[in-house]
Amino acid sequence: VQLQASGGGLVQAGGSLRLSCAASGRTSSSYAMGWFRQAPGKEREFVGGISRTPTSTYYADSVKGRFAISRDNAKNTVYLQMNSLKPEDTAVYYCAAGPTLLAIRTTPNAWGQGTQVTVFQ
Repeated sequence: VQLQASGGGLVQAGGSLRLSCAASGRTSSSYAMGWFRQAPGKEREFVGGISRTPTSTYYADSVKGRFAISRDNAKNTVYLQMNSLKPEDTAVYYCAAGPTLLAIRTTPNAWGQGTQVTVFQ
């Protein structure tokens, strides 16, 4: 599967952005999908994920209650809705695919290219 992330940009603190991750090749419904982020000088962090059938989601504590992941299997697309953004959310965001929601946290099968999110005060 090939993944293409988009939707990053510059936003003021408190604002919102929605990232998209379009899958091609094997349909995205065959995979659990997740989002990671990496800020300058920091390690890549797992933000959250969604299972193959959209019944389970997982979020890192740092984004819980502010971010929401959803998927549209008909469009082979996964979304990351980010609300109440903070400057510390500034990072390059990556989407990833894996066999299960648990596995994707450590060993994704595929990565998309990153999309930059910058949050300013």
